[in-house]
Amino acid sequence: MTRGLMATMWAALAGDPGRLDRVACEGTGALPSPFPVSELATAVVGVTGCAVAELLEVVGDSSGRAHVHVDHAAASGWFGFSLRPDGWQLPAAWDPIAGNYQGADGWVRLHTNVPAHRQAALDVLGVPESRAGVAQACRSWNVVELEERIVARGGCAGAMRSLTEWRRHPQGRASTHAPLLERIVSEPAPTSSSSLSKWAPSPRRPLTGVRVLDLTRVLAGPVATRTLAGLGATVLRLDPPDWAEPGLVPEVTVGKRCARVDFGTPSGRARVESLLAEADVVVHGLRPGALERAGLGARRRERIRPGIVDVALSAYGWAGPWAHRRGFDSVVQLTSGLAAEGARRRGTDTPASLPVQALDHAAGWFLAAATLRALAERHRGHGGVRLRTSLAGIANLLADAPPGHAQAELDPASVPDSGQLEQTDWGPARRMVAPFAVTGADTTTLGFTRGAVDLGRDEPTWTE
Repeated sequence: MTRGLMATMWAALAGDPGRLDRVACEGTGALPSPFPVSELATAVVGVTGCAVAELLEVVGDSSGRAHVHVDHAAASGWFGFSLRPDGWQLPAAWDPIAGNYQGADGWVRLHTNVPAHRQAALDVLGVPESRAGVAQACRSWNVVELEERIVARGGCAGAMRSLTEWRRHPQGRASTHAPLLERIVSEPAPTSSSSLSKWAPSPRRPLTGVRVLDLTRVLAGPVATRTLAGLGATVLRLDPPDWAEPGLVPEVTVGKRCARVDFGTPSGRARVESLLAEADVVVHGLRPGALERAGLGARRRERIRPGIVDVALSAYGWAGPWAHRRGFDSVVQLTSGLAAEGARRRGTDTPASLPVQALDHAAGWFLAAATLRALAERHRGHGGVRLRTSLAGIANLLADAPPGHAQAELDPASVPDSGQLEQTDWGPARRMVAPFAVTGADTTTLGFTRGAVDLGRDEPTWTE
């Protein structure tokens, strides 16, 4: 199962299939799910390790026979929370209203962590901010109609569909026909790899000097950029002045600089463009069209920084009637048929959510691997590229995978930490041991030189 998922994802990245022969997966156990979530975690971490091994060989920091070792338990652990606070607690990950609600003819997921999304749902339902009131109001609604009304109001919701219903839906068909990774060559090859700003790869920190502009929020994109930071990249995350995601920030800002910029002002846009002009990679997870409305569409980004590796994530993909729709992991689980199929396999009528935000985490690691492969191609003299995947694509991959083999339930708390104390903006913490290592002339794994920081901690510059 793990090998099959790994082969599918590595093929989507156009990687050399022979490289998978040098991947060893160690350990057992599985997160409780009717889907192979732990196998997916191990597979995508292994694919990332393969991309690291390839990059080391391309830049000359490996003998050419690098091997990848994946810790199965740690891979599953990193699909949850890798951070372990020492003497303090992480904020709640979910708003009190967020969750699954029963409607008149099925179930619907309301995503209300963003204040504007919460207000949209409350306005449509016509109730004050009360979980009991929301639950009562939802019972009188057709769930698809409620989904559509909340989305039209600017919120985020998803009705639970079966796998069959999803695959008959226009968006389901569009996402099924799309490749897992869309690759669009955007610029001719630069004159040399020196066009990468200050890349100075080493065996332990292969992305040292690579500059990554992080325009992502919530989880999948930040997971991708966290992985790049752990390999030595300089990652600068930009957020709007009023954006907050307190339950997730300590998990995903490790190794990064975090600043605030108002894209809607002339000075803010000018600052973003100046930072983009010095970036090697830009990663964005806003809805398709959002950057275009801000005057930073794909063509503009390419003109500002020819040869850039442009990495994008969306909820539902870039084609179909929902291409511009807001979506989050928990919502896509319901709309894509995963929650209904999980319920069917468990013999229950209630939505069967995955034990972790597996779509987000898998998409994040997958995009990190895609970025590493693109940087290897840049070093070979190729030009810029646009890389795109979607949560729906990952959901389809998981739905099509056979159920995992019966294993003992995995306890992420049993995974050891790295042994180092991390000083965060909230207090000391420890982080779970890295889920992979690439061994060759040296050993390469995730390593962070800076603890997690709050949003807006830094100035919007590449250096201190």
